[in-house]
Amino acid sequence: MRLSKVERCAAGVAVPVQAAAVDDPVRRFFAVLPRPLRFFGVGGLGLITDLAIFTLVVAHGLNPLGARLISLALATLVTWRLNRALTFDRSGRRTAEEAMRYAAVVIAAQTVSYGVFAILAVTLLAAPPQIALIAGAAMGALVSYSGQTLFAFRPRHPV
Repeated sequence: MRLSKVERCAAGVAVPVQAAAVDDPVRRFFAVLPRPLRFFGVGGLGLITDLAIFTLVVAHGLNPLGARLISLALATLVTWRLNRALTFDRSGRRTAEEAMRYAAVVIAAQTVSYGVFAILAVTLLAAPPQIALIAGAAMGALVSYSGQTLFAFRPRHPV
C-alpha cells in the first residue's frame, strides 16, 4: 500500500523537499514566474498590509513614527511567510541558521525603509505620510531582494 505525502510525514517518513514543492499546486503555479516578479508581488501584498495597518493605527491616534513600527513588524511577518513559501528555494541550511540570516537582511532592509520614511515624514511629506511609507518601502525592497538572494536564501552549495 502506498502512503500519501501527508501520511508519510505523519508517520515520520522523510519527504524530499523537491517532491513537496512539486506536489504543492500553489507553489507550482507561482514557480513559472521569474523570482524578482514573485518577490515584488509578495512585497506588494506586504505593502498593502503595511499601508492598511499604518492607516488604521494612525486613525486611532498614534503618531506616524510609532504607527510605522507596528505596521512594519506585521507586514514583515506576512512577507517572510510568503517569500519563504513562494519566492525562494530551500537553501540547504538548518532552519535556525537560515532564520538568522533572514533576520539580518530584514533588519538592514527595514532600517533603510524606516529611515527613508522618517526623514520624509518629518520633513518633506509630513502631510501625506503614506507617500513617505511607499518611498521607504521601495528603498527597503531593493536592499531586501539583494540580501535575501545573495545571503539569506543563497544555496549552501551552488547548483
